[in-house]
Amino acid sequence: MLERQETEVFLTLAEELHFGRTADRLRCSPGRVSQVVKCLERRIGAQLFLRTSRRVTLSAIGAQLRDDLLPAHRQIQLAYRRAVVAARGIAGPLRVGYSTPWVADAVLRAGAVLSARHPKCTVEAQETQFADPYGPLRSGELDVQISEFPVREADLTAGPVLFTEPRALMVPAQHPLARQDTVCQEDLARAPLITFAAEFPSYWLECHLPTHTPGGQPIARGRAVRYWAEVLSHVAAGHGVAPVAARAEAYHARPGIAFVPFRDAPTIDYGLLWPTDRATPAVQALVTVLCETVTAERSPGSARIGQAHPGV
Repeated sequence: MLERQETEVFLTLAEELHFGRTADRLRCSPGRVSQVVKCLERRIGAQLFLRTSRRVTLSAIGAQLRDDLLPAHRQIQLAYRRAVVAARGIAGPLRVGYSTPWVADAVLRAGAVLSARHPKCTVEAQETQFADPYGPLRSGELDVQISEFPVREADLTAGPVLFTEPRALMVPAQHPLARQDTVCQEDLARAPLITFAAEFPSYWLECHLPTHTPGGQPIARGRAVRYWAEVLSHVAAGHGVAPVAARAEAYHARPGIAFVPFRDAPTIDYGLLWPTDRATPAVQALVTVLCETVTAERSPGSARIGQAHPGV
């Protein structure tokens, strides 16, 4: 049976592959790390790490042990964190992911309200990337996320929609579409569509980056990108077009790009997400405050703060 210290030393060294860095992370000496590893290897009866004067690597048995241990270790850590959160109530930092700066503004405003109600609770905003849209939420790096819907994932709860934005098409300034007052979905067949270098669910891609127009015309695929800034550069360079929130122009007007509103496309809806098994009291409190804040800003006589940024 592995002891807690053995598990922590082994998994940290398996990640760092360096005795000094492992010791720094665990706040002990490299000698202690070496001692724990040697003891573990004797008990198992095989080398877990292959050492030379220049590098440390995992043996085949070490790699197998790492792969078998990691899920259980993460589950134990998650159980501990959930117990701590339950004991504290609505307290501690809440990490919220966002895909657009104007959503981040709303998160930070709601965070100020939440902290006023619950002084032990703070909110931190973190931008999500196309490359791994739900990974940080699943790994525990984020507690809540506001993303473009639809989201239909078995392990994620899709909460209320916070923002509904009309669509526009971001096109190269010299493209014929840039001279139109509006575009329709059939116009998507007239230029390559910038895509994402990520494994988005097929239902999400069909909503935001379809392969065919409603009339059945094929839509060519353009460059695949990992970050939003790349979309702007490729559109300006004439490599393709991209559907965005209509108010994107307020944030990203620049030479080489035009924004043309759709006259027939569905809206882009931004909603709340959180892991189904981590719906803590603090998460639920933040969801409530976000809904209240957004609703209040939409009410008559209340100015809506900020402009929309493109969703996709």
